[in-house]
Amino acid sequence: MLDHQLDLFLRYLRAEKHASEHTVQQYGLDIRQFIDYMNQEGIADYSAVTVLHARSYLAKLQLRDYARRSIARKCSALRSFYIYMLRERIVNSNPFAQVQTPKLDKRLPKFLYPDEVRALLEAPDPSTPIGLRDRAIMETLYASGMRVGELVGLNVSSVDFANGVALVMGKGAKERYVPLGEYALLAIRDYLDRARPVLCKHPEERALFLNTRGGRIHDRAVRRFLDEYVAKTAELHKISPHVLRHTFATHMLEAGADLRTVQEFLGHANISTTQIYTHVTRDHLQSVYNRAHPRA
Repeated sequence: MLDHQLDLFLRYLRAEKHASEHTVQQYGLDIRQFIDYMNQEGIADYSAVTVLHARSYLAKLQLRDYARRSIARKCSALRSFYIYMLRERIVNSNPFAQVQTPKLDKRLPKFLYPDEVRALLEAPDPSTPIGLRDRAIMETLYASGMRVGELVGLNVSSVDFANGVALVMGKGAKERYVPLGEYALLAIRDYLDRARPVLCKHPEERALFLNTRGGRIHDRAVRRFLDEYVAKTAELHKISPHVLRHTFATHMLEAGADLRTVQEFLGHANISTTQIYTHVTRDHLQSVYNRAHPRA
């Protein structure tokens, strides 16, 4: 019964909330962990969970040295799960609505400097189909600021070469156009001409970026090959595909783009989410000043 309700919730996230597969899987893992706790406590029904149970569960996570960010994420997943069950009249209250989420330290997003970006983009081997694909993917991520989940969802028809943009499906199934820029367009065109025909096994395949089996590439594969290129580029620290998104936003703001424009490109629902990048640029400018000015 407990697993059945969770399965229905995950199906709801996919079908109605249009959540990414990564989000769905993470919610599933976090809620199943709570189900394990319920089984240990002899709780057979979600409606039997009280605020005391919720607080006890979060306290156990703290004792097991979970990071505050992980605990906050698990709490958010369970809160959303109970909101869904309230709507479906499976439960009468949300015990996690009354639990305070751990306060998080504000972490500024990591970004790359232009020379680091250049080194990363030049790491793939352009003489191979995989190298052409990987370079096109990284050029696209940096040029557009799109999420890796949005990138793997692109189809060949998503790219408008005439206007230099791509149509992406963002969170909540919201579509938006993002810029690509000359370098990304050239890399994508090169990939389409010389690499995709080699990788494609099925003529009806619509996906833009393909894996070695000829199907749509997965976001985990993008993270994996990015790790490999970072390892080859000695001056780079460990980064994720999301760092290219952070880098896009930071470089745009440093070059004078206004916050609303960057918000639109990133697909942020609230401008407060975008404002974190203004802190990055301020800190960067301050560090440049401190290094350059003789009386800093």
